[in-house]
Amino acid sequence: RTNGAFIAMLLPGLFVLLINNYIPMFGVVIAFKRYRFNKDFFTSILTSEWIGFKNFEFFFKTPQAYEVTRNTILYNFVFIALGVVIPVILAIALNELLNKRLSNFYQSIMFLPYFLSWIVVSYLAFSMLSMENGFINRNIIRALGLESVNWYSEPKYWPFILTFFQVWKYTGYNAVVYHAAISGIDSEYYESAAIDGATKWQQTRFITIPLLQPVIIIMTLLAVGRIFNADFGLFFNVPKDSGALYSVTDVIDTYVFRALRNSNSVGMASASGLYQAVIGCITVFTANFIVRKIDKEKALFYRDVKSVPR
Repeated sequence: RTNGAFIAMLLPGLFVLLINNYIPMFGVVIAFKRYRFNKDFFTSILTSEWIGFKNFEFFFKTPQAYEVTRNTILYNFVFIALGVVIPVILAIALNELLNKRLSNFYQSIMFLPYFLSWIVVSYLAFSMLSMENGFINRNIIRALGLESVNWYSEPKYWPFILTFFQVWKYTGYNAVVYHAAISGIDSEYYESAAIDGATKWQQTRFITIPLLQPVIIIMTLLAVGRIFNADFGLFFNVPKDSGALYSVTDVIDTYVFRALRNSNSVGMASASGLYQAVIGCITVFTANFIVRKIDKEKALFYRDVKSVPR
């Protein structure tokens, strides 16, 4: 009763959450059925044959299952690490700029790639990596008297190329988030430290980074929850779906897409999505549990029984 106004403010968001997130969970049952269309979507789900875990067997019994799972996890580990270190460094650097207009200009420039679709980025990559007229081959490699590199048939380069474009696209967004958190730190901390003779590095080490830890942990936990999900646009469009690169560019999402396109098995695609969601949920709960054991105040979510009113 005392929080009626706040509950009323929450209702529109809860309604959207119910429609967008919870009602569609009914469709999870497709992962356990041999889906066949019959009249309409709901009738199709009800009348399709129940086959248990056979849709999951398709993924786990394929020779590429280990390869695509390994690629998905390893790439995400690298993206998570670089997605913390580089944006935090840039956010601290932006905060130290005395000219705030220049700082805002740099933020805008770094933020711009985030709004580009992977289709646009893929053509940008092609303009750089094309064997005939690519910038790198034409202006650098040939200028040095070397032979052009066929980038789209050389797997050894692509872990670095994909990492570069992922970091380039998302670093600006993450840096803005961390910069906003730094801007919220009380300036009195820095003034007191300066009076005590602390250098800029000491202020960063003992004030900025410790006070950024809750935001870093939250961003990391959210990323960990999607460690079994890959950015489809990055891994499908940027390498141009080149078969020669599948060993290093094929991830769960691209593999399932091609399997669905070839076999038209909705149940198999649904099973893969459910597998990724369940494992991601377990991963984020495990990571949050570890953080909560270390410092529950920095966990993404926790329940303090002592604070619950009787």
